[in-house]
Amino acid sequence: MLILAIDTSGPSGGITLAATPAHATSARSGDPEAGAASFRVIESAPIGGGTFSAQLIPTLSALLSKQGFSAKDLGGFAAASGPGSFTGLRVGLSAIKGLAEVLHKPIAVVSVLEALAAASAQKGKIAAALDAGRKEAFLGFYRVANGTAAHEREELAAQVELAGKLRDAGCELLVTSDPALAQLASTANIHVQLADRPGSQAIARLGARKLLAGETISVDALDANYLRRSDAELFFKGQR
Repeated sequence: MLILAIDTSGPSGGITLAATPAHATSARSGDPEAGAASFRVIESAPIGGGTFSAQLIPTLSALLSKQGFSAKDLGGFAAASGPGSFTGLRVGLSAIKGLAEVLHKPIAVVSVLEALAAASAQKGKIAAALDAGRKEAFLGFYRVANGTAAHEREELAAQVELAGKLRDAGCELLVTSDPALAQLASTANIHVQLADRPGSQAIARLGARKLLAGETISVDALDANYLRRSDAELFFKGQR
């Protein structure tokens, strides 16, 4: 199965084409874990920040053409649902919605926090955090095992509340891509793992597992996980 993963949640983004065995398209028609083990990245392409709307479709078209594929060859989609940029997420998810609706192919949703937690080499109750700006952090809590992260909850928190929330949740580890958050947790005697921010390849890998297991959503149900509303939305509400 040919999978397209799109991540436009961060300051920069990317697209990944990946493949899993054609026979393992669901939990009923094959072993999802065996299919995930045979997952391979075909090629990835970056998209510069601030150019998502202009570059996403041309980059995707060029990537498919270079590999000898067309959009009709796609068997499923992996969508980075956030948290992240309001505008960026809308661009990426709109593209996946349009393609999935036309091609009638399944969609798997992957949180960037989920991908960050799954990157940990440890197992157990693990938290993931991303800098949200405004002295806040995007925070997620997961149960991690075998390279997957079972979702418990995600929330927006003030950075000064980070250590207390981690202790209250009984987390054994915080995984973050932000050095400032890592330092903040370390000074509170919380074990920290600093990792790269997950990109489209990580989204593709976790998305492939979900697609093979039949963990998909409809086009209508696909939505972004902003965790925080945009300034425009807050301004509009304040004028009502």
